[in-house]
Amino acid sequence: MKMTALLLAGSFFLGGCAGGRVKSGVRIAGIDVGGMTYEDAVARVREKTERLPLTVSTPAGDFEAPLSYRDGLEELVLKAKRGKSYEVSVAREWITMEQDLDMVCRKNAREPIDAALFFDRDGFVYIPEQNGIACDFEGLMRAACAALSSGETTIALTCREVESEITLRALKARTQPLSVFSTAFDASNSPRAHNIALAAERISGTEIGAGEEFSFNRAVGKRTRENGFEEAAVIFDGEFVQGVGGGVCQTSTTLFGAALRAGMEITESHPHSLSVGYAPPSQDAMVSEYSDLKFKNPYPYPVYLLGEAKKGTVTFSLFGKPSGVRYEVESRVLFTLDPPPKSVVEGEENRTVRAEKKGLASESVLVAYGEDGEVSRTLIRRDTYAPVQGVEERAPAAPPEDTSSPAEEPASPPEDTAAPPEGGEGFLSDEKIFRIALKNPCNSAKNPL
Repeated sequence: MKMTALLLAGSFFLGGCAGGRVKSGVRIAGIDVGGMTYEDAVARVREKTERLPLTVSTPAGDFEAPLSYRDGLEELVLKAKRGKSYEVSVAREWITMEQDLDMVCRKNAREPIDAALFFDRDGFVYIPEQNGIACDFEGLMRAACAALSSGETTIALTCREVESEITLRALKARTQPLSVFSTAFDASNSPRAHNIALAAERISGTEIGAGEEFSFNRAVGKRTRENGFEEAAVIFDGEFVQGVGGGVCQTSTTLFGAALRAGMEITESHPHSLSVGYAPPSQDAMVSEYSDLKFKNPYPYPVYLLGEAKKGTVTFSLFGKPSGVRYEVESRVLFTLDPPPKSVVEGEENRTVRAEKKGLASESVLVAYGEDGEVSRTLIRRDTYAPVQGVEERAPAAPPEDTSSPAEEPASPPEDTAAPPEGGEGFLSDEKIFRIALKNPCNSAKNPL
Protein backbone atom coordinates (compact mmCIF):
# COMPACT_ATOMS: atom_id res chain seq x y z
CA MET A 1 0.00 0.00 0.00
CA LYS A 2 2.78 2.45 0.93
CA MET A 3 4.69 1.78 -2.27
CA THR A 4 1.48 2.29 -4.28
CA ALA A 5 0.89 5.60 -2.52
CA LEU A 6 4.41 6.73 -3.29
CA LEU A 7 4.02 5.81 -6.91
CA LEU A 8 0.74 7.67 -7.07
CA ALA A 9 2.29 10.68 -5.40
CA GLY A 10 5.15 10.61 -7.83
CA SER A 11 2.73 10.39 -10.71
CA PHE A 12 0.77 13.26 -9.24
CA PHE A 13 3.84 15.46 -8.96
CA LEU A 14 5.07 14.57 -12.41
CA GLY A 15 1.67 15.23 -13.83
CA GLY A 16 1.70 18.76 -12.37
CA CYS A 17 -2.06 18.75 -11.69
CA ALA A 18 -3.54 22.17 -10.85
CA GLY A 19 -4.62 22.89 -7.33
CA GLY A 20 -1.99 20.69 -5.78
CA ARG A 21 -1.53 22.55 -2.53
CA VAL A 22 -1.22 21.54 1.08
CA LYS A 23 -4.29 22.21 3.19
CA SER A 24 -4.14 25.29 5.37
CA GLY A 25 -2.77 25.13 8.92
CA VAL A 26 -0.69 22.02 8.26
CA ARG A 27 2.65 21.86 10.07
CA ILE A 28 5.23 19.24 9.27
CA ALA A 29 8.32 18.89 11.49
CA GLY A 30 7.39 22.25 13.04
CA ILE A 31 7.26 24.01 9.67
CA ASP A 32 4.04 25.72 8.46
CA VAL A 33 3.52 24.37 4.98
CA GLY A 34 -0.21 25.19 4.68
CA GLY A 35 -1.10 26.56 1.25
CA MET A 36 2.26 25.60 -0.31
CA THR A 37 2.39 23.49 -3.40
CA TYR A 38 3.18 19.90 -2.65
CA GLU A 39 6.62 20.21 -4.28
CA ASP A 40 7.53 23.34 -2.31
CA ALA A 41 6.31 21.82 0.94
CA VAL A 42 8.41 18.70 0.45
CA ALA A 43 11.49 20.73 -0.49
CA ARG A 44 11.03 23.10 2.46
CA VAL A 45 10.69 20.32 5.00
CA ARG A 46 13.63 18.38 3.60
CA GLU A 47 15.75 21.53 3.70
CA LYS A 48 15.12 21.84 7.42
CA THR A 49 15.25 18.12 8.27
CA GLU A 50 18.63 16.67 9.25
CA ARG A 51 20.02 13.93 6.98
CA LEU A 52 22.53 11.96 9.07
CA PRO A 53 25.62 10.61 7.24
CA LEU A 54 27.44 7.36 8.03
CA THR A 55 31.24 7.23 8.10
CA VAL A 56 33.29 4.02 8.16
CA SER A 57 36.59 4.65 9.96
CA THR A 58 39.47 2.42 8.75
CA PRO A 59 43.30 2.36 9.07
CA ALA A 60 43.49 3.25 5.38
CA GLY A 61 41.22 6.29 5.82
CA ASP A 62 37.55 7.17 6.28
CA PHE A 63 34.87 6.00 3.89
CA GLU A 64 31.60 7.93 3.49
CA ALA A 65 28.69 5.61 2.88
CA PRO A 66 26.61 6.52 -0.22
CA LEU A 67 23.29 6.66 1.67
CA SER A 68 19.80 7.35 0.38
CA TYR A 69 17.06 8.70 2.65
CA ARG A 70 13.41 7.68 2.86
CA ASP A 71 11.01 10.11 4.71
CA GLY A 72 7.55 9.60 3.09
CA LEU A 73 7.01 13.37 2.67
CA GLU A 74 5.36 13.03 -0.75
CA GLU A 75 2.64 10.85 0.71
CA LEU A 76 2.39 12.95 3.87
CA VAL A 77 1.70 16.30 2.14
CA LEU A 78 -1.01 14.63 0.07
CA LYS A 79 -2.77 13.19 3.11
CA ALA A 80 -2.17 16.00 5.60
CA LYS A 81 -5.40 17.25 7.17
CA ARG A 82 -6.24 20.87 7.74
CA GLY A 83 -4.73 22.31 10.90
CA LYS A 84 -2.82 19.18 11.84
CA SER A 85 0.87 18.84 12.86
CA TYR A 86 3.09 15.99 11.76
CA GLU A 87 6.57 14.71 12.55
CA VAL A 88 8.93 13.30 9.94
CA SER A 89 10.87 10.08 10.41
CA VAL A 90 13.88 9.89 8.11
CA ALA A 91 15.15 6.38 7.37
CA ARG A 92 18.70 5.88 5.99
CA GLU A 93 19.25 3.24 3.34
CA TRP A 94 22.52 1.85 2.00
CA ILE A 95 21.67 -0.05 -1.16
CA THR A 96 25.24 -1.11 -2.10
CA MET A 97 26.38 -1.80 1.46
CA GLU A 98 27.74 -5.32 0.93
CA GLN A 99 29.77 -4.41 -2.15
CA ASP A 100 31.07 -1.19 -0.60
CA LEU A 101 32.15 -2.84 2.67
CA ASP A 102 33.88 -5.63 0.74
CA MET A 103 35.85 -2.96 -1.12
CA VAL A 104 36.71 -1.25 2.19
CA CYS A 105 38.03 -4.53 3.62
CA ARG A 106 40.08 -5.35 0.55
CA LYS A 107 41.63 -1.89 0.64
CA ASN A 108 42.72 -2.38 4.25
CA ALA A 109 43.61 -6.09 4.20
CA ARG A 110 47.14 -7.28 3.41
CA GLU A 111 48.55 -10.74 2.93
CA PRO A 112 51.54 -11.55 5.16
CA ILE A 113 54.94 -11.66 3.44
CA ASP A 114 57.49 -14.17 4.71
CA ALA A 115 61.04 -13.15 5.56
CA ALA A 116 63.54 -14.08 2.85
CA LEU A 117 67.27 -14.53 2.51
CA PHE A 118 69.64 -14.35 -0.42
CA PHE A 119 72.99 -16.11 -0.30
CA ASP A 120 76.01 -15.85 -2.56
CA ARG A 121 79.78 -15.83 -2.23
CA ASP A 122 79.58 -12.48 -0.43
CA GLY A 123 77.41 -13.95 2.34
CA PHE A 124 73.82 -13.51 3.50
CA VAL A 125 71.30 -10.75 2.78
CA TYR A 126 68.13 -10.88 4.88
CA ILE A 127 64.76 -9.28 4.12
CA PRO A 128 62.47 -8.98 7.17
CA GLU A 129 58.95 -10.35 7.14
CA GLN A 130 55.85 -8.17 6.84
CA ASN A 131 52.87 -9.23 8.90
CA GLY A 132 49.51 -9.15 7.20
CA ILE A 133 46.21 -7.50 8.14
CA ALA A 134 42.89 -9.36 8.26
CA CYS A 135 39.57 -7.43 8.36
CA ASP A 136 36.39 -8.50 10.16
CA PHE A 137 33.97 -8.19 7.24
CA GLU A 138 31.09 -9.93 8.98
CA GLY A 139 31.46 -7.73 12.05
CA LEU A 140 31.57 -4.61 9.89
CA MET A 141 28.31 -5.63 8.15
CA ARG A 142 26.58 -6.09 11.51
CA ALA A 143 27.88 -2.75 12.77
CA ALA A 144 26.65 -0.93 9.65
CA CYS A 145 23.14 -2.39 9.89
CA ALA A 146 22.92 -1.47 13.58
CA ALA A 147 24.14 2.08 12.92
CA LEU A 148 21.56 2.67 10.18
CA SER A 149 18.80 1.70 12.59
CA SER A 150 20.09 3.52 15.67
CA GLY A 151 21.13 6.77 14.03
CA GLU A 152 24.88 6.35 14.68
CA THR A 153 27.03 8.33 12.29
CA THR A 154 30.39 6.49 12.66
CA ILE A 155 31.44 2.87 12.70
CA ALA A 156 34.98 1.44 12.77
CA LEU A 157 36.53 -1.40 10.81
CA THR A 158 38.03 -4.03 13.10
CA CYS A 159 41.38 -5.42 11.91
CA ARG A 160 43.86 -7.90 13.33
CA GLU A 161 47.49 -8.62 12.53
CA VAL A 162 48.32 -11.86 10.74
CA GLU A 163 51.82 -13.14 11.48
CA SER A 164 54.09 -14.40 8.72
CA GLU A 165 54.94 -18.08 8.69
CA ILE A 166 58.69 -17.44 8.18
CA THR A 167 60.25 -14.73 10.32
CA LEU A 168 63.63 -13.04 10.16
CA ARG A 169 64.41 -14.53 13.55
CA ALA A 170 63.68 -18.03 12.26
CA LEU A 171 65.90 -17.52 9.20
CA LYS A 172 68.80 -16.30 11.30
CA ALA A 173 68.33 -19.21 13.69
CA ARG A 174 68.92 -21.67 10.84
CA THR A 175 71.86 -19.81 9.29
CA GLN A 176 74.16 -19.88 12.32
CA PRO A 177 77.86 -20.85 12.07
CA LEU A 178 78.33 -24.62 12.16
CA SER A 179 82.11 -24.71 11.71
CA VAL A 180 85.12 -22.79 10.46
CA PHE A 181 88.46 -24.32 9.45
CA SER A 182 91.64 -22.80 8.01
CA THR A 183 95.03 -23.89 6.71
CA ALA A 184 98.07 -21.77 5.86
CA PHE A 185 99.90 -21.62 2.52
CA ASP A 186 102.85 -19.74 1.01
CA ALA A 187 101.29 -16.64 -0.52
CA SER A 188 104.54 -15.84 -2.36
CA ASN A 189 104.10 -18.99 -4.48
CA SER A 190 101.80 -17.17 -6.89
CA PRO A 191 100.63 -20.05 -9.14
CA ARG A 192 99.79 -22.30 -6.19
CA ALA A 193 98.15 -19.44 -4.27
CA HIS A 194 96.11 -18.61 -7.37
CA ASN A 195 94.85 -22.20 -7.69
CA ILE A 196 93.92 -22.39 -4.00
CA ALA A 197 92.00 -19.10 -4.19
CA LEU A 198 90.26 -19.96 -7.47
CA ALA A 199 88.99 -23.29 -6.12
CA ALA A 200 87.76 -21.63 -2.92
CA GLU A 201 85.99 -18.94 -4.93
CA ARG A 202 84.22 -21.55 -7.09
CA ILE A 203 82.85 -23.23 -3.94
CA SER A 204 81.94 -20.12 -1.96
CA GLY A 205 78.23 -19.30 -2.12
CA THR A 206 77.14 -22.94 -2.48
CA GLU A 207 73.86 -23.96 -0.85
CA ILE A 208 73.42 -27.65 -0.02
CA GLY A 209 69.78 -28.60 0.44
CA ALA A 210 68.56 -31.03 3.05
CA GLY A 211 69.82 -34.51 2.14
CA GLU A 212 71.74 -33.25 -0.90
CA GLU A 213 75.31 -34.25 -1.72
CA PHE A 214 78.15 -31.83 -2.46
CA SER A 215 80.89 -32.73 -4.96
CA PHE A 216 84.19 -30.82 -4.98
CA ASN A 217 84.92 -31.74 -8.60
CA ARG A 218 81.47 -30.68 -9.75
CA ALA A 219 81.75 -27.32 -7.97
CA VAL A 220 85.34 -26.50 -8.98
CA GLY A 221 85.48 -28.04 -12.45
CA LYS A 222 88.44 -29.58 -14.25
CA ARG A 223 91.89 -28.36 -13.30
CA THR A 224 92.96 -27.13 -16.72
CA ARG A 225 94.42 -23.93 -18.11
CA GLU A 226 91.17 -23.37 -20.00
CA ASN A 227 89.34 -23.45 -16.66
CA GLY A 228 91.66 -20.83 -15.17
CA PHE A 229 94.19 -22.95 -13.29
CA GLU A 230 97.97 -22.56 -13.40
CA GLU A 231 100.94 -24.91 -13.13
CA ALA A 232 102.30 -25.61 -9.64
CA ALA A 233 103.73 -28.53 -7.62
CA VAL A 234 101.67 -31.74 -7.50
CA ILE A 235 102.32 -35.30 -6.32
CA PHE A 236 102.57 -37.63 -9.31
CA ASP A 237 103.41 -41.31 -8.90
CA GLY A 238 104.84 -40.64 -5.44
CA GLU A 239 107.00 -37.74 -6.65
CA PHE A 240 106.66 -33.96 -6.41
CA VAL A 241 106.42 -32.58 -9.95
CA GLN A 242 104.90 -29.59 -11.73
CA GLY A 243 101.31 -29.92 -12.94
CA VAL A 244 98.29 -27.76 -13.75
CA GLY A 245 96.08 -27.25 -10.71
CA GLY A 246 98.71 -27.73 -8.01
CA GLY A 247 97.33 -26.47 -4.71
CA VAL A 248 93.67 -27.42 -5.12
CA CYS A 249 94.18 -30.34 -2.72
CA GLN A 250 94.85 -27.84 0.04
CA THR A 251 91.49 -26.24 -0.76
CA SER A 252 89.74 -29.63 -0.68
CA THR A 253 91.56 -30.58 2.53
CA THR A 254 90.48 -27.35 4.23
CA LEU A 255 86.89 -27.90 3.12
CA PHE A 256 87.11 -31.50 4.37
CA GLY A 257 88.15 -30.21 7.80
CA ALA A 258 85.27 -27.73 7.90
CA ALA A 259 82.73 -30.34 6.72
CA LEU A 260 83.80 -32.83 9.41
CA ARG A 261 83.49 -30.22 12.13
CA ALA A 262 80.03 -29.25 10.90
CA GLY A 263 78.73 -32.81 11.18
CA MET A 264 78.49 -33.44 7.44
CA GLU A 265 78.21 -37.04 6.28
CA ILE A 266 81.43 -37.76 4.34
CA THR A 267 80.62 -40.02 1.39
CA GLU A 268 84.01 -39.89 -0.40
CA SER A 269 87.51 -38.78 0.61
CA HIS A 270 91.02 -39.95 -0.26
CA PRO A 271 94.49 -39.53 1.29
CA HIS A 272 97.56 -38.44 -0.66
CA SER A 273 100.24 -41.00 -1.41
CA LEU A 274 102.66 -38.82 0.57
CA SER A 275 101.86 -36.92 3.77
CA VAL A 276 101.34 -33.16 3.40
CA GLY A 277 102.45 -30.36 5.67
CA TYR A 278 99.25 -28.32 5.80
CA ALA A 279 97.06 -30.90 7.58
CA PRO A 280 97.49 -33.66 10.17
CA PRO A 281 97.72 -37.23 8.82
CA SER A 282 94.42 -38.81 7.79
CA GLN A 283 92.83 -35.34 7.70
CA ASP A 284 93.83 -34.57 4.11
CA ALA A 285 91.53 -34.91 1.11
CA MET A 286 93.27 -35.56 -2.19
CA VAL A 287 91.27 -34.72 -5.32
CA SER A 288 92.07 -35.47 -8.94
CA GLU A 289 90.29 -36.23 -12.17
CA TYR A 290 89.42 -39.64 -10.75
CA SER A 291 89.12 -38.88 -7.01
CA ASP A 292 86.57 -36.56 -5.44
CA LEU A 293 85.61 -35.11 -2.07
CA LYS A 294 81.90 -35.61 -1.44
CA PHE A 295 79.66 -35.12 1.58
CA LYS A 296 75.93 -35.01 2.33
CA ASN A 297 73.90 -32.53 4.34
CA PRO A 298 72.23 -34.66 7.06
CA TYR A 299 70.11 -31.81 8.44
CA PRO A 300 66.46 -30.94 7.60
CA TYR A 301 67.58 -27.43 6.60
CA PRO A 302 70.04 -26.15 3.97
CA VAL A 303 73.73 -25.77 4.72
CA TYR A 304 75.63 -22.83 3.23
CA LEU A 305 79.34 -22.71 2.28
CA LEU A 306 81.60 -19.66 2.30
CA GLY A 307 85.25 -19.86 1.35
CA GLU A 308 88.10 -17.45 0.78
CA ALA A 309 91.86 -17.45 0.43
CA LYS A 310 93.85 -14.34 1.32
CA LYS A 311 97.07 -13.37 3.06
CA GLY A 312 98.33 -16.95 3.07
CA THR A 313 95.26 -18.54 4.68
CA VAL A 314 92.43 -20.48 3.08
CA THR A 315 89.27 -20.70 5.19
CA PHE A 316 85.91 -22.41 4.86
CA SER A 317 82.86 -21.64 6.99
CA LEU A 318 79.66 -23.68 7.05
CA PHE A 319 76.32 -22.26 8.18
CA GLY A 320 73.03 -23.92 9.07
CA LYS A 321 70.83 -24.75 12.04
CA PRO A 322 73.00 -26.12 14.86
CA SER A 323 72.03 -29.54 16.18
CA GLY A 324 73.56 -28.92 19.60
CA VAL A 325 76.42 -31.36 18.92
CA ARG A 326 80.01 -30.07 18.75
CA TYR A 327 82.54 -31.92 16.60
CA GLU A 328 86.33 -32.20 16.77
CA VAL A 329 88.82 -34.24 14.73
CA GLU A 330 91.78 -36.14 16.15
CA SER A 331 94.69 -37.82 14.35
CA ARG A 332 96.95 -40.59 15.64
CA VAL A 333 100.12 -41.98 14.07
CA LEU A 334 100.04 -45.78 14.31
CA PHE A 335 103.65 -46.38 13.19
CA THR A 336 106.33 -44.79 11.03
CA LEU A 337 108.25 -46.05 8.00
CA ASP A 338 111.93 -45.14 7.58
CA PRO A 339 112.88 -43.74 4.17
CA PRO A 340 115.43 -45.51 1.97
CA PRO A 341 119.04 -44.36 2.20
CA LYS A 342 119.71 -41.00 0.60
CA SER A 343 120.50 -40.94 -3.06
CA VAL A 344 123.62 -38.97 -4.01
CA VAL A 345 123.91 -37.53 -7.49
CA GLU A 346 126.65 -35.51 -9.13
CA GLY A 347 125.98 -31.86 -9.72
CA GLU A 348 127.43 -28.40 -9.78
CA GLU A 349 127.14 -27.74 -6.03
CA ASN A 350 126.59 -29.42 -2.71
CA ARG A 351 122.93 -29.15 -1.84
CA THR A 352 119.83 -31.07 -0.77
CA VAL A 353 117.68 -31.73 -3.81
CA ARG A 354 114.92 -33.40 -1.81
CA ALA A 355 114.70 -33.78 1.94
CA GLU A 356 114.02 -37.26 3.19
CA LYS A 357 110.77 -37.89 5.00
CA LYS A 358 109.47 -40.76 7.04
CA GLY A 359 106.38 -42.59 5.92
CA LEU A 360 103.65 -43.38 8.37
CA ALA A 361 100.40 -45.14 9.04
CA SER A 362 97.67 -43.10 10.74
CA GLU A 363 94.02 -42.84 11.56
CA SER A 364 91.61 -39.98 12.15
CA VAL A 365 88.64 -39.98 14.53
CA LEU A 366 85.57 -37.74 14.70
CA VAL A 367 84.73 -36.85 18.30
CA ALA A 368 81.14 -35.69 18.95
CA TYR A 369 80.20 -33.84 22.14
CA GLY A 370 76.46 -33.93 22.82
CA GLU A 371 74.46 -31.34 24.74
CA ASP A 372 73.89 -33.89 27.48
CA GLY A 373 77.63 -34.36 27.96
CA GLU A 374 77.75 -37.61 26.02
CA VAL A 375 80.91 -38.16 23.96
CA SER A 376 81.11 -40.48 20.96
CA ARG A 377 84.09 -41.36 18.75
CA THR A 378 83.82 -42.51 15.13
CA LEU A 379 86.68 -43.68 12.93
CA ILE A 380 87.00 -41.52 9.83
CA ARG A 381 89.89 -43.20 7.95
CA ARG A 382 93.04 -45.29 8.31
CA ASP A 383 95.80 -44.42 5.82
CA THR A 384 99.38 -45.19 4.91
CA TYR A 385 101.73 -42.51 3.54
CA ALA A 386 104.88 -43.56 1.69
CA PRO A 387 108.32 -42.45 2.88
CA VAL A 388 110.32 -40.00 0.75
CA GLN A 389 113.87 -40.82 -0.20
CA GLY A 390 116.26 -37.92 0.26
CA VAL A 391 118.38 -36.79 -2.68
CA GLU A 392 121.72 -34.99 -2.18
CA GLU A 393 123.66 -33.29 -4.95
CA ARG A 394 127.46 -33.37 -4.65
CA ALA A 395 129.94 -31.36 -6.70
CA PRO A 396 132.91 -33.36 -7.93
CA ALA A 397 136.05 -33.02 -5.78
CA ALA A 398 138.92 -31.00 -7.30
CA PRO A 399 141.88 -33.24 -8.32
CA PRO A 400 144.97 -32.85 -6.04
CA GLU A 401 147.93 -30.93 -7.47
CA ASP A 402 150.66 -33.38 -8.69
CA THR A 403 154.17 -32.25 -7.54
CA SER A 404 155.99 -35.61 -7.87
CA SER A 405 158.47 -36.55 -10.61
CA PRO A 406 157.17 -38.60 -13.52
CA ALA A 407 156.82 -42.27 -12.68
CA GLU A 408 158.42 -45.02 -14.66
CA GLU A 409 156.32 -46.75 -17.25
CA PRO A 410 154.66 -49.66 -15.40
CA ALA A 411 155.03 -53.11 -16.76
CA SER A 412 152.03 -54.65 -18.48
CA PRO A 413 149.87 -56.43 -15.93
CA PRO A 414 149.29 -60.11 -16.28
CA GLU A 415 146.02 -61.16 -17.92
CA ASP A 416 143.22 -61.13 -15.39
CA THR A 417 140.91 -64.08 -15.76
CA ALA A 418 139.14 -63.69 -12.45
CA ALA A 419 135.59 -62.46 -12.08
CA PRO A 420 135.11 -58.64 -11.81
CA PRO A 421 135.19 -57.37 -8.22
CA GLU A 422 131.88 -56.62 -6.45
CA GLY A 423 130.51 -53.31 -7.58
CA GLY A 424 132.65 -53.28 -10.68
CA GLU A 425 131.67 -53.61 -14.31
CA GLY A 426 129.01 -56.21 -14.84
CA PHE A 427 127.38 -55.69 -11.40
CA LEU A 428 124.77 -53.25 -10.05
CA SER A 429 125.52 -51.52 -6.77
CA ASP A 430 122.89 -51.49 -3.97
CA GLU A 431 122.26 -47.83 -4.75
CA LYS A 432 121.53 -48.53 -8.41
CA ILE A 433 119.24 -51.39 -7.53
CA PHE A 434 117.29 -49.11 -5.16
CA ARG A 435 117.04 -46.29 -7.73
CA ILE A 436 115.64 -48.74 -10.28
CA ALA A 437 113.08 -49.91 -7.70
CA LEU A 438 111.96 -46.33 -7.20
CA LYS A 439 110.78 -46.27 -10.79
CA ASN A 440 108.06 -48.73 -9.81
CA PRO A 441 106.49 -47.32 -6.64
CA CYS A 442 103.66 -49.28 -5.12
CA ASN A 443 101.41 -46.20 -4.96
CA SER A 444 100.95 -44.77 -8.46
CA ALA A 445 97.99 -42.42 -7.90
CA LYS A 446 98.17 -39.03 -9.60
CA ASN A 447 97.68 -36.68 -6.66
CA PRO A 448 97.65 -32.92 -7.24
CA LEU A 449 98.71 -31.19 -4.03
